[in-house]
Amino acid sequence: MNINRRFALGLGSAAAATAVLGAATGTAHAQTTEADWDALIPTTADLARAKIAFKYSLHTALAGGTWSSYIGVANTDGVIKPAVEVEADRVVEAYSVNKIAVAVALLDKVDRGLISLDQRVEVTDAIVIRDTDGIFHLDGGYPSSVTVGHALANLLTVSDNTAVRLCGLVVPAAELNEILRSKGFVHTQVVPVANPNRFYLGTTTARETFTMLRRLAAGELLSAKSTQHLFTVLRSLTSFTDGIRLNLSSAERLNVATKAGWEADGRNEAGIVFDANGKPIITYALFASGQYSGNQAANADNYSATHPALRARAALGRTLYDSVLRITANTPHTYRVQPYRPGNGG
Repeated sequence: MNINRRFALGLGSAAAATAVLGAATGTAHAQTTEADWDALIPTTADLARAKIAFKYSLHTALAGGTWSSYIGVANTDGVIKPAVEVEADRVVEAYSVNKIAVAVALLDKVDRGLISLDQRVEVTDAIVIRDTDGIFHLDGGYPSSVTVGHALANLLTVSDNTAVRLCGLVVPAAELNEILRSKGFVHTQVVPVANPNRFYLGTTTARETFTMLRRLAAGELLSAKSTQHLFTVLRSLTSFTDGIRLNLSSAERLNVATKAGWEADGRNEAGIVFDANGKPIITYALFASGQYSGNQAANADNYSATHPALRARAALGRTLYDSVLRITANTPHTYRVQPYRPGNGG
């Protein structure tokens, strides 16, 4: 059963919990408070969907704002069914979530032998964006050069916007959009500018971003090598941690591939939660904007974990991860990562 925040607010959290779980399983259950739901570790995909739907409704209502979301959970047979489907076809500003789409287009060209990850691109003083995001603006040593792989890693982990321009040197805006359209993503498009190698990150829908991630995990968009590479980067502990991964341990974070994006009032995040064996179980795409709860002036300049939308995603993240502890799916692909091993130089 899918619910929205009006449903949760109208019934009250206790009644909503009982209604959702009962609808999902056809039976009455004792979960009547959020604490009861937090204590429940789902043993079936239906239970996982019910818990996720409840937590999504509760915490997005508390956060305020306007949400466009799609969250799907894989059944044991690998078929993904939605837990949350709210305004999923509304075209939204993707911000840095569309860096996943940029990476897909770039790796598509790698798979076709048109570029390589060890190919070098020039980092000139003029190409560096000094917007305080990322690390290229901290270098101070230009001109220099880096590999395409280095630019891609910075694009997806620290979300460096100079890396967007570096990727544009090998995948111009018009070509990037055509690659995405050819794969069926007509709303997930960057916005070209006068310089053909530069672009704004553009738009998407929750459904298209969800579908892109699902098809990646199914091995339908890129080669096995490129897909594994992309998920390895997105699951790195260097990647975003203020949202879905905030309340997870280091080992748990490695099982979540995620990408966030923000600007103006937008607070977005999309990714996949894998089980302990590397099976992709839960896929999510969450886009929020508008007027959030609390102090509007403070919210406007706050992009960290204390923003209402990020608090909601952090609460949901714990629920998503707990929901894959006792369920799995017969999916054709497994994506493993190496355990985290800190170092001390030398």
